Amino acid sequence: MTEAFAQAKINLTLHVTGQRADGYHLLDSLVVFAAVGDTVRAEPADRLTLEIVGPQAGALPVADDNLVLRAARAMGGQGARLTLDKRLPVASGIGGGSADAAAALVALAALWQVPLPAPAAVLKLGADVPVCLAGRAVRMGGVGEVLTPLDHPLPAAWMVLANPGVSVPTPPVFKALTRRDNPPMPDVLPAFASAADLAAFLATMRNDLEASAIALAPDIARTKQALAALPGCLLSRMSGSGATCFGLFADEGAARAGAARLAAQEPGWWVEAARMTG
Repeated sequence: MTEAFAQAKINLTLHVTGQRADGYHLLDSLVVFAAVGDTVRAEPADRLTLEIVGPQAGALPVADDNLVLRAARAMGGQGARLTLDKRLPVASGIGGGSADAAAALVALAALWQVPLPAPAAVLKLGADVPVCLAGRAVRMGGVGEVLTPLDHPLPAAWMVLANPGVSVPTPPVFKALTRRDNPPMPDVLPAFASAADLAAFLATMRNDLEASAIALAPDIARTKQALAALPGCLLSRMSGSGATCFGLFADEGAARAGAARLAAQEPGWWVEAARMTG
């Protein structure tokens, strides 16, 4: 048996800078990961099957178009018994499905002793799959295929992730955008000496999908506000196309205390404290 971890993908920034003729949007995003996620396990079998378990399994019934199965078919579709331990909320802006696809590629490559698919085939699985496969902090451009390593490592930081129990499909959020030619981040990203420095920079940047996502799911605004009110929170923002938001913290103690406080205030929400990775 082989297994791979599917980390939550966090868009610290997400600037929509244009739109191609084929409809795909051009992005400029600072992407990191959080040490919480799903797990994909692969075992030898005569045919390809998928079982979904875990606390979020009820929100994701097994279907032929599941990204884990699509990833397996992109690898050649040999036999394998796949199990997805689903812990990240579905359609939540933290790349759950894309991370699962990337983890399936890694697990199956190890199981079958074959190379990973070509980058073009990986991108066909979804715009976030290449960055999830990379699994490290990068500047993501193009439609998701341009991954530029950072010139300077990011400082140590923690996050509290919160989702108000709302699934927000990505296409309607992009469709509701009022502007698609927003300015990108600076050409050169600065070095950050601390989590506070990083938060100060992020406060001058944006997630251009926030306004349209909040119009579709107003609970996102309340989630951001609840995170911002936690002691020690340096910045709160929506990740991806929502509805998950993150609060950035300088240390583990403040993040864990904040997560416990928020979970007690909002028992129906998905709340996790996690170290920022990548």
